[in-house]
Amino acid sequence: MSALLVVGASLLLFVVGYYFYGKFLERLWDVSPDRKTPAFEKKDGVDYVPAKHWTILFGHHFSSIAGAGPILGPVIACMLWGWFPAVLWIVFGSILLGGVHDFSALILSLRYGGNSVGEVAESIIGRRSRILFSLFLWLSLVLVVAVFAAVTANTLVQEPHIVIPTFGLILLALIFGVLIYRLGANYTYATLGALILLILLFVLGNRFPVSIGGANPGKIWIIILLIYSFVASVVPVNLLLQPRDYLSAFILFFGLLLGYAGIFTSRPSINTPAYISFSAGTQGPLWPMMFVMIACGAISGFHSLVASGTTSKQIANEKDGKKIAYGSMLTEGVLSVLALLCVCAGLYWDSSIPSLSYPALMKKGDWIGTFAAGFGQVTSRILRPEVGKMIAIVMINAFVLTTLDTATRITRYISTELFGDAWKIKVFKNRYFATFFVILAAGYLALGNWQKIWPVFGASNQLVAAIVLFVAGVFLLKKGKGAFTAILPSIFMFLTTITALLYQSQSFYREKNYLLGNISVVLVFLAVFFIFEGINKLRRHRPL
Repeated sequence: MSALLVVGASLLLFVVGYYFYGKFLERLWDVSPDRKTPAFEKKDGVDYVPAKHWTILFGHHFSSIAGAGPILGPVIACMLWGWFPAVLWIVFGSILLGGVHDFSALILSLRYGGNSVGEVAESIIGRRSRILFSLFLWLSLVLVVAVFAAVTANTLVQEPHIVIPTFGLILLALIFGVLIYRLGANYTYATLGALILLILLFVLGNRFPVSIGGANPGKIWIIILLIYSFVASVVPVNLLLQPRDYLSAFILFFGLLLGYAGIFTSRPSINTPAYISFSAGTQGPLWPMMFVMIACGAISGFHSLVASGTTSKQIANEKDGKKIAYGSMLTEGVLSVLALLCVCAGLYWDSSIPSLSYPALMKKGDWIGTFAAGFGQVTSRILRPEVGKMIAIVMINAFVLTTLDTATRITRYISTELFGDAWKIKVFKNRYFATFFVILAAGYLALGNWQKIWPVFGASNQLVAAIVLFVAGVFLLKKGKGAFTAILPSIFMFLTTITALLYQSQSFYREKNYLLGNISVVLVFLAVFFIFEGINKLRRHRPL
């Protein structure tokens, strides 16, 4: 089958979904450009700062939510179950579940003063829900910061030519932020100048690779990255985090456009079987495990944390919500389809050349390398394969680092809300201390054995999505309109994540991995608790 057919059908569905279902959601949530946003109501010059232009905030939001998930999830899923069920879940999941989840989280946060979804849960469902949910979010986010610091550090060790562009972009973002927000420079000219300098950084990085010596350079990079994350979390959001993510988005969109241009010029055929098997051995059945594994490619709970954590505090016009939240999720779906086609059409299922064999590359456990190899082959009509491969690795690294600094800032917000506001520990209201505490906890995991608890993160991330959709559904039920748009996806995600956690817990207990087994069971109880809390709240129905 031609990859172009999959591209055409997927893009058409994404466009139709954005314009029709996205517009329906806008009407359902009563989005109005006249409603003042928290960025103006609570403007403090640090966290609550209206973005200069919606495209800058789109760049921040998209770069932050993307991470490595929308690329790595499909790469693994296609190998286990086939490309057809994966692409169906990516496309329809993004339109009907992921986009609804992200948009609902953003609008809910706007309605509640830019607070996180944990705070919103208290207002809609109850205090007990808020405490448990916020604690769960805090623990999950600390793990995200730790893992992404470790993954980025490993990439910097393996690919020393990306060190200069990675850290040069931080300085460039600071300059851009000062020019735009402090000196009032022209937005378009500043962007063009920054992009020229960004290209120069890549040229310098390729010419002058930077390596750290010593027995364990990875740990040194982890410490450096955590120090950067601390700084990015406490300085005004429009001076570093927002412009860095905005400029990073150009790297991501360049890679996205290059990948699709490669498919249109090379017109490859899909080599991977459309459907392999319902059961993938130790990885489990197609449902629920594929739906959990693809994660960000269709729906991710982390997106709600970005939407309610940083984006809601910067959005200047409520009407931009569809473009930023719903549009970013669908764009991530477009990225996931590209990742899927890079390995399914760029590589071969049966090949005597190991470097071009999808199964052979996956057996090495190098998922990033597998995607990069496929990307290099897909774009070989435009660039040399090794150049395309390098661009793919740079793109993934840009995704990971933007998620790292945003996750640190969001964890600082939740630390203040949970420990400072709910538990009345005053020192956590200081943003420097709250951030230091987060960095300390994440550093302990990043420099230790974070791998021991990472396997359960996928299902826990999807559980966050189920809970947020449930909260949105309860809100809409109390308003008396369109609750099915959130309740039905919530039911599906609860069933999926609970089943996945129960399946994983059995596997963990069989392997005598009692830590992960117990965590899985606790998460199941958390899901059930939220369902009963929501039902009880509806029985005591009071209109919002």
